Amino acid sequence: MISIVDYGVGNLANVERALRRAGAGEVQITRDAAEILSSRAVVLPGVGHFGHCARELGRYGLDATMRTVRVRGTPLLGLCVGMQLFFEGSEEDESVSGLGFVRGIVRRIRGDVRVPHTGWNEIHYTRTHPWTADVPDGSHFYFVHSYAPPADADGVVATTDYGHGFGAIVGGEGFLGFQFHPEKSSLMGTRLLHAFVRGIG
Repeated sequence: MISIVDYGVGNLANVERALRRAGAGEVQITRDAAEILSSRAVVLPGVGHFGHCARELGRYGLDATMRTVRVRGTPLLGLCVGMQLFFEGSEEDESVSGLGFVRGIVRRIRGDVRVPHTGWNEIHYTRTHPWTADVPDGSHFYFVHSYAPPADADGVVATTDYGHGFGAIVGGEGFLGFQFHPEKSSLMGTRLLHAFVRGIG
């Protein structure tokens, strides 16, 4: 079973449908800690404001659940602000902390560009990860965001250039996060999710 964490943020039904298109047989949307901790993989979505997402995750006690998921090494996927929550914090709201899976702070997009960054853009790998093997360098994905990890942040797997470079994919052993929306990114998004599904066995 793959659990999509429900803490009241994001269009979870779209994520569920995208995982099923990618070959996931059993998917549930849940905020029950026991169900999440018994899953063979976990997806942490997120849309909107970092502070709101962090507070809602904590309000349901799911911040502690996510830390247990990570300590146990359960495969974990973060989407958009869900990926940003992997970091220690964000300039968007410095009064709350992230989960701290990756060192560093998410920062507002810099440069002479329109913010939010909305639309298709390409990624370029800085290192390999088994869950990205099916997607070639230069592939395009759909972004909607005003904040992102710096391009040189710990754990960056791929970058995107918009004003300045930023981290588009972040991860390590057993976990990965996307700043873009794979569920809105057509074939390449499905390929990424399929690699995640395949990688968890």
